[in-house]
Amino acid sequence: MMVKTYLNNSLIFLAILLTSLSFTDLAIAISQHPQGFAWEKSLMLSIHQTTNLNLDFFALKLTGLGTYWGVAPILTISMLIFALKKYWYGFAYLLVTMAGGWAISYNLKIFFHRNRPQFWQLFYPLPDDFSFPSGHALFSSLLVVSLLILSWRTRWFLGVVLLGIPLVLVIAWTRLYLGVHFPSDILAAWLLAIAWSILVHIWWQQLLETPKVIGKQGEMNNYSPSHKDEV
Repeated sequence: MMVKTYLNNSLIFLAILLTSLSFTDLAIAISQHPQGFAWEKSLMLSIHQTTNLNLDFFALKLTGLGTYWGVAPILTISMLIFALKKYWYGFAYLLVTMAGGWAISYNLKIFFHRNRPQFWQLFYPLPDDFSFPSGHALFSSLLVVSLLILSWRTRWFLGVVLLGIPLVLVIAWTRLYLGVHFPSDILAAWLLAIAWSILVHIWWQQLLETPKVIGKQGEMNNYSPSHKDEV
């Protein structure tokens, strides 16, 4: 059991380390190439060549899933279910993860102040904020990764995978199709979502276990041997 726990903790730490380092390397590279990399322009132009009226319609409708029409309702319903079931760990975990993710995204956008791509004439209104990282990609992936963590080893896990991953991919496609984000904005959001979700999960578990540890230590300190224990 101890070996299994050690391996699980090691894998979790490795996942956080790899995603954090990958995000940092990508962020540094982006700060040196704010106008995008050559492969990003090629990829976006390739996506733009597929444009037609039907895809325009779907992209406009589906991109809202990343905020008000998708992530927000799913988050609200999930937290209501957790509250009704008195699953306060899941309720608090989702609240902290999503709120913290919003704060991180807001500050990163200001810090990097990366302008939106302008590779063609847009038919979609360009958002007022900066481009890096993608908020739509971040919030959707944060929600899905968080629900995957909470549903791990339950009957709900497969459902979250089958519904959540396509949701994340579709939202990412809409942002590229509409021309309002670089691919690196999307990739950075995914890496950030994985690292932050796992980190909050570990921190929250440690926070809940701390009172138990303190309580056990207090019991040991207050223990006074009876006459039967005396030698």
